[in-house]
Amino acid sequence: MRLGVLDVGSNTTHLLVVDAHRGAHPTPMHSEKTVLRLSERITKSGELSKDGADDLVRAVDDAKKAAGKLGCEEMLAFATSAVREATNSGKMLRRVAKETGVDLRVLSGADEAKLTFLAARRWFGWSAGMLLVLDIGGGSLEVAMGIDEAPDFAASLPLGAGTITRTMFSNDPPSRSELIDTSAWLEKELSGLHKQVAKHGEPDHVVATSKTFRSLARLTGAAPSSAGPRVRRVLTDVGLRQLIAFISRMTAADIAELEGVSSSRSHQLVGGALVAQATMAELGLPELEMCPWALREGVILRRLDHANGEDQTELTTQPASSKQ
Repeated sequence: MRLGVLDVGSNTTHLLVVDAHRGAHPTPMHSEKTVLRLSERITKSGELSKDGADDLVRAVDDAKKAAGKLGCEEMLAFATSAVREATNSGKMLRRVAKETGVDLRVLSGADEAKLTFLAARRWFGWSAGMLLVLDIGGGSLEVAMGIDEAPDFAASLPLGAGTITRTMFSNDPPSRSELIDTSAWLEKELSGLHKQVAKHGEPDHVVATSKTFRSLARLTGAAPSSAGPRVRRVLTDVGLRQLIAFISRMTAADIAELEGVSSSRSHQLVGGALVAQATMAELGLPELEMCPWALREGVILRRLDHANGEDQTELTTQPASSKQ
């Protein structure tokens, strides 16, 4: 089965095309992105602007056409925090459906956390034990932990890299007072998270997903993407602290020149780094391992789990023989 997955996020729309069937590893065949920055196009009244809505419709329509040309049997389309938080989201979704024929599903923050957790669990397997997963998006921070494929704890906080940048910084680069105030504010906002997580036990394995975490890991010495997804990559609290001291003095344009940082996200990397630092401090985490699978893969895996298993071998059972 060839599936197209369209992720409408706070910064970009991302179409991922994979060849997959139930029980197999989803194989990426094509990936393309369109930079929309929807979270920055929310008006003071809380609505997505007309230009933003126009661009969203156009991007979804382009993705649908691309998926068709690439032979996708189905396209799963979902939106996250930017669309979720817009006060005119219902109107936008109806317009997208009418003009493109695509049913764009808005995921709740809890669903984001659960689906991302599913992807991480499948990647690391049962041997990871009690798994703790962190994900910093443009609009929100997701935290999930559990021993099974469905997490026992799943939370979404409005502490995304874009949100922090937009609401806390007025300068580029941020002023020293903005950095200090933001760090103090994040510490307060995250206060109590450790207790909520600790109610469910201690994690055996702690991982992080998302472009923000991967960029931070790359800038602290992790292997480049060209090394392949199975290379172990980590982000340490020491490395992150040193990185923040470096990039917090750089403009977004200069950060965009660093290897592993996309120009569409460079303006919010410092904000994302502060969220990562505050979260690791609150949860007492000295190190995070990067997971190459995240929300999109979670959506694919959930879809395959619910597919008709026509290719599955039917198992037959027989009574156990009794002792004579």
